[in-house]
Amino acid sequence: MVKAIVIHKTGGPEVMSYEDVDVTPPGAGQVRIKQHAIGVNYIDNYIRSGMYPNQTPFVLGNEGAGEVTQLGEGVKEFKVGDRVAYAGALGGYAEERNVPAALLVKLPDSISYETAAAMMLKGLTTQYLLRRTYKVKSGDTILFHAAAGGVGLIACQWAKALGATVIGTVGSKEKGKLAQEAGAQHIIYYRNEDFAARVKDITKGALCEVVYDGVGKTTFPASLDCLKPFGYFVSFGSSSGQIDAFNIGILAQKGSLYATRPTMNTHVAKRDVLEEMARDLFEVVSSGKVKIPVHHRYKLSEARKALEALEGRETTGATVLIP
Repeated sequence: MVKAIVIHKTGGPEVMSYEDVDVTPPGAGQVRIKQHAIGVNYIDNYIRSGMYPNQTPFVLGNEGAGEVTQLGEGVKEFKVGDRVAYAGALGGYAEERNVPAALLVKLPDSISYETAAAMMLKGLTTQYLLRRTYKVKSGDTILFHAAAGGVGLIACQWAKALGATVIGTVGSKEKGKLAQEAGAQHIIYYRNEDFAARVKDITKGALCEVVYDGVGKTTFPASLDCLKPFGYFVSFGSSSGQIDAFNIGILAQKGSLYATRPTMNTHVAKRDVLEEMARDLFEVVSSGKVKIPVHHRYKLSEARKALEALEGRETTGATVLIP
């Protein structure tokens, strides 16, 4: 038996139960890992609340890093003792767990377990946003909402390293300082500023090639007013609520815009693409161009406290659980 955070019915943070669970031997194509660090992400709140339905009971969490302790039938690309990490496999809030080998990647020695757990979901998200959804290039101007969040702080660094001008929206002076230190050249305080008007002012009317929006309801449709003709509106989260259905004609009116809602699962569906994305992430972190800020650490038993802080927007950077 191992300790885990189990959801027996969806709802608020109070439904999270810290209890003993049995981990069966890994099945065909699976790997058992002993986890050294577990990532905490906003999507965990969505899943816990039932916004993204799952059959109960289930163990919460989508991301972690640890060492291989047992191999299931047919697994040849890993061996016992390998350092590994993953994102996108439900069941992460546990001391030990089975993971499909297809979702695991080997960790280079230059990446610690804690760093890996803090960055796999957020880092791979940033990779597909900046390098696959819209390929950011030198000279681009981008707007990144919630620039001091877990994805935002990685994205600010990575986009700056690519030669882009980064405009970031934040909710407080403290978060503005963090986003600026990460590489955002311009900060907009969305609670007391009209961000679309500020973007127009900052860019002298030229606007942005791309807007990355993990906020959702409260930043739409104003985000579209930040884009130059043929610009990309990239929605990848909805921390303020889902964007309501809208008349697609608005994209024509505002300049033949593109709007997309990419997901991790679609991008990593092919093993070779996952490995390519992970290599890109590991290289940019190992080089020092992107640093992974782990600002909050909790014991696994304190997972409820960690998610409450995240949901209350009290956190910056990454949060990890230590089993």
